[in-house]
Amino acid sequence: MLPGLDLVTAVTEDDTRELWPVYDAVFADVPDLDSWREGVWDRHVGRAGFRLARARLDGRLVGFAYGYTGQPGQWWTDSVADGWPEALAAQWLGGHFELVSIGVLAETRGRGLGGRLLDTVTHGLPHERWLLMTTADESDPARRLYASRHWAVLGPGLDVDQVVLGRRRPDAQAGTQQIP
Repeated sequence: MLPGLDLVTAVTEDDTRELWPVYDAVFADVPDLDSWREGVWDRHVGRAGFRLARARLDGRLVGFAYGYTGQPGQWWTDSVADGWPEALAAQWLGGHFELVSIGVLAETRGRGLGGRLLDTVTHGLPHERWLLMTTADESDPARRLYASRHWAVLGPGLDVDQVVLGRRRPDAQAGTQQIP
């Protein structure tokens, strides 16, 4: 059975509590729900352009992808700009869609769910430019997923083992995917 997907642009307290265990199982990078909310989640859900794609199998949340409109003055956008040549930053940063996270529970990986989530969260985006940060390891499954969807390396990420990938909205340049 294929997991069902939905896309929302606002979340409730129940949505947040449902998402946390999946986020924690995939990333395990913050100690608890309150720390995650205070450090990241509550700020992200309040940003312009926020959208969350969710995947459920037999009614249980098994994956998600989310992002929002990235702008100067936001930590990630400013941090990337600091490490990029000025012309590249001016061309790509600000008013872009920032894909923050894709997470799929280990037991449901390998079924194309990450790709379906990525397609769902980006479907119909008004943003011409889309960005994300991921591993620099080209053999990583995430990198293969992004490459299959025409994302390309734009520049370094915030750590030596990371890169920033970008792509243009499919119809932004008469169907071409020229990077940059």
